[in-house]
Amino acid sequence: MTRAVRGAIQVADNSAPRIEQAAARLVTEILRANRIAENHIVSIMFSLTEDLTAANPATGLRRTGYAATPLFCTQEARIDGALPRVIRALVTFDSLERRPSVPIYLDGAEALRPDLGEGDTYEGNTSGGNQPGASTAGGNQPPRGEAG
Repeated sequence: MTRAVRGAIQVADNSAPRIEQAAARLVTEILRANRIAENHIVSIMFSLTEDLTAANPATGLRRTGYAATPLFCTQEARIDGALPRVIRALVTFDSLERRPSVPIYLDGAEALRPDLGEGDTYEGNTSGGNQPGASTAGGNQPPRGEAG
């Protein structure tokens, strides 16, 4: 079955190294928390806010591998009052398991999903917990006015 999981990370500043590192970290944490192997990824779509112009997030991920994974990047819609310097990722993957996906929000992007509660801390286990500083929980619908 084809499934998907989302996440976001707020980037400290508009620099190529920070954007590339943040994108790679976000995807790494999504894959770890959801126990997704690279060879099960169908594609990864990134979006970024208009204030992040120094690099394409996919470039940072390619530096860590993912040569066979289709990657795509687009700019977020301009929304008044939106959280600045945010990279979002949508990972589409194949899985035979039916457990809920664990969305990952890091470094301030937790504000995008206040509806998600804090779960167990992810510390390298495979129980599906979450990364310290990451807000995760079941459900994939953003609150009104947010595009998670």
